[in-house]
Amino acid sequence: MMESYERDGVIIYAGDSLDLYSKWESPVVIISDGPYGVGGYRGDPPTSECLREWYHPHIEKWSEYSTPMTTLWFWNTEIGWANVHPTLVEHGWEYRNCHIWDKGIAHIAGNSNSKTLRKFPVATEVCVQYTKKAFFKVDSIQMDMQQWLRYEWERTGLPLYKTNEACGVRNAATRKYFTKDHLWYYPPPEAFEKIVEYANRYGSEDGKPYFSLDGQIPITGRGWTKLRSKFYCENGITNVWREPAVRGNERLKKEYKCIHNNQKPLRLISLCIRSSSDAGDAIWEPFGGLCSAAISAHELKRKCYAAEINDEYFKPAVERLKNYDIYQEFKLI
Repeated sequence: MMESYERDGVIIYAGDSLDLYSKWESPVVIISDGPYGVGGYRGDPPTSECLREWYHPHIEKWSEYSTPMTTLWFWNTEIGWANVHPTLVEHGWEYRNCHIWDKGIAHIAGNSNSKTLRKFPVATEVCVQYTKKAFFKVDSIQMDMQQWLRYEWERTGLPLYKTNEACGVRNAATRKYFTKDHLWYYPPPEAFEKIVEYANRYGSEDGKPYFSLDGQIPITGRGWTKLRSKFYCENGITNVWREPAVRGNERLKKEYKCIHNNQKPLRLISLCIRSSSDAGDAIWEPFGGLCSAAISAHELKRKCYAAEINDEYFKPAVERLKNYDIYQEFKLI
């Protein structure tokens, strides 16, 4: 039986996440901090060109068990991410934003020979935000949300300008919610409910119900929110995250040596989780390392399923969660 440790709904497993995904609750957030393709530890491929093949089975599973409410935060080097991006897109993940972790000049001081490497010193990593696209199947045709909204309205037989009347606006509905171009906006739940109510009241009797997934009951405003990922934008946060590499009490060491060379700051992992989930939601950390996502999830009152295949990281991660105290470890917020 696979070894594991649980505390308050946060579970860390000693094993391969590929063997565990089917047992985990569907994720609202996935924190992926796996191989970078730099040969940095046991199991890390030697080059970034290997990453696409390495991540492929994991991405397949993420896609299978995720929903349109899921946000993926993919940590890597710039070139590592570039190699994996096409596979994510192929499996229905939609790029939202690329965040730059700027570790500062202290990160590279005395640790870069620019004459030998012939490049400027590197002080950054990327954390790229993806969301799982919602798709709607109509007969044998697959549509995204923008296409499906327009298709459903056109089925009513009502002219498009009537969407403005349905929403109680002059021209915002046709200009934003029902446009075919890249300026399309997601209708908020209150606007969507008005559109659905109008369509089913005044639309052709032959096609009712409109805006229904099962052909029986129209989607409610609450149901509509479940077809889109969560996102909460805190004031003052941009896509450049200036945060020093982990140090002080937060850095886990064995005697004088760091246990994990690329331990992520809890501040940044917490930011990812806070911005894309609510208390009680399920977080996945498939490549745990020292399980910073599990620690952040515990502090933020989320559930978390983490896996770490290397015993030299699993045991310290368990001790970290077991003994974690907000007053002793680095403050998250």
